[in-house]
Amino acid sequence: MTAGANPPADESAWPLLPKERTWGSARLTLTLATTAAATWCYLIGESVAGYLGFIRGGLALAAGCMLGMLLVLLAAGPTCVRFGIDSVAATKPQFGSRGWVVPAALQAVSIIGWNSLLIIFFAKSAVQLCVALGIINLGSHSTALVPALTVLACAIIFTALRRGATGVSLVSNILVAHVFIGLWMLYLLVSHRWPELVAAQPANASPNRLWNYTTGIELGIGATLSWWPYIGAMIRMAPNGRAIVLPVMLGMAAPVPLLSLIGLAGALVLKSSDPTEWLRIVGGPAYAIISLTFVTAANFGTTTAGIYASAIGLRNFSFLQRRRWTTLLGLTIAPVALVGIFIPELFFAKFGNFLALIGVAFAPLCGIQIVDYFVLRRGRIDIRAIYADQRGQPYYFWRGINPAAIIALGAGCATYVALLNPLSYESAAPYPYLTASLPAATAAGVIYFLTSLAVIHAGRGGYR
Repeated sequence: MTAGANPPADESAWPLLPKERTWGSARLTLTLATTAAATWCYLIGESVAGYLGFIRGGLALAAGCMLGMLLVLLAAGPTCVRFGIDSVAATKPQFGSRGWVVPAALQAVSIIGWNSLLIIFFAKSAVQLCVALGIINLGSHSTALVPALTVLACAIIFTALRRGATGVSLVSNILVAHVFIGLWMLYLLVSHRWPELVAAQPANASPNRLWNYTTGIELGIGATLSWWPYIGAMIRMAPNGRAIVLPVMLGMAAPVPLLSLIGLAGALVLKSSDPTEWLRIVGGPAYAIISLTFVTAANFGTTTAGIYASAIGLRNFSFLQRRRWTTLLGLTIAPVALVGIFIPELFFAKFGNFLALIGVAFAPLCGIQIVDYFVLRRGRIDIRAIYADQRGQPYYFWRGINPAAIIALGAGCATYVALLNPLSYESAAPYPYLTASLPAATAAGVIYFLTSLAVIHAGRGGYR
């Protein structure tokens, strides 16, 4: 596509026509499951292992992931699948025809952060695989390979995504096997170390058992809230709402707690969530090579979907609407490559703090969207107004910004931090009974409803 020409449907942020939405439930489930299954699950499992044992931790994670995914589905799902638009475009009725840059920035920073982590994970695992196969020797030169392999991974993803959404689907078709390999790895550890696994005690458990359960659930909610930036770009390819509910809840939510059990079990028994370390202990060198191959490939599905979602999100900027698709891919991949080349170790060390601060915003964002769509607008969205940025248009509000959404987002974030410090995990008294994400979403929704009454009274926002 040349600059100035209209991009193909799946490379644009314009609403998709019914004939362009060709992903059925099976294809969507496959894509979402491959996207959800990545090495980030091991880190989630390791975090839960600090507070809960294997069975209780697994149940808490499953409950939290389902709750978080339900919030995301209710927030972004109706508008995205109804009109065939992405997550960022779906925020314009709430934030305004210019205020949408706030959730767009959250999407970009979150996806860049996750993709940087996953690509660095890929590079490190590929180096370990080369060492295990005897291709290279462990030493200083192996560390130098990480930047080179990061560039290689970015090049592969760039090449796959030159085909738009077809590239995302193609990668998913190739890598879906790694989901089943992950389940085999879990079976291997459980079957070999079940007595130790049941007896293992979490290292950082609080004397308050309810607090431990709630934290396990909170970690699950936070993990799946991170799917908000991804979900719209994929479910918009489905023909209708009936085709997305089970794929989203089972294809995107279920693999996270299942594969997180790998990290949970490894951290409890062998004090390591990384299967590339403990599979050698459990099964020997052959199993270690299999696991390294799996871990090396596992991150491509998630990273490919993330880069695609980010590139579609960039289309919402008017000056990028007619740019080449490869230009948008380059803009999205470049920050990931730079992190992997220049500061991989520093990024790893600070990633937990970075992600915690970003994740605080997604629960309030979901609360705002749910209240706006189901309570205030009752499903009435003006799709033409989403793409209009002129005075007098329904979503122009004041200079293109809806102050009600900005105030509500800030109130929701403040509620989260007041209940749970995302950096230190120090909590206030109501937290064990409420979690932090659910009150944050509720507070943002309530504040948004109340402040929107003034917006409606002023005749702004296209409310009826």
